[in-house]
Amino acid sequence: MVGLQLCPFAEQVVRDKSLRYRITEAATDSALLMALNDEFNYLDQNPLVATTLLIHPHVLTDFYIYNQFLDLVDLLLEQLDKTGVYQVASFHPDYQYAGTQPADIENFRNKSPYPMLHILREESLEQAINAFPSVEEIPSTNIKRLQALGLNKMQSLLKDCG
Repeated sequence: MVGLQLCPFAEQVVRDKSLRYRITEAATDSALLMALNDEFNYLDQNPLVATTLLIHPHVLTDFYIYNQFLDLVDLLLEQLDKTGVYQVASFHPDYQYAGTQPADIENFRNKSPYPMLHILREESLEQAINAFPSVEEIPSTNIKRLQALGLNKMQSLLKDCG
């Protein structure tokens, strides 16, 4: 992500060491929701941590089930009154945007070696977006960058990350 400059905001949090990686051993949806809740609490108590990647290699390995689970994530945010405080982005080895084929290059914008939930602070995200010119061009720029690299290169990079 950082090396390919797919997210113009990622380099700063990596450089500042304000990106937290948490691997959970959760093996069920409910255990993952508890881990997610714990991570919201951690972020509440640790304001210097900008964002968390909650990596969950043992649950939601099927993308379609994972995608449905995201509705529960939104519900949890609502129940905890964290909507507008945190936003959760999704990454998965089999990520597929609606209207695409599984091997389409644009899906690599959200592919990852393991299923993960990326917790972002809304306030930090808004500040980054407001400071970035042409934020609406990020998706198309990323697709062009991925197309230039090609499917074989992206598959290789993803495999090497795992």
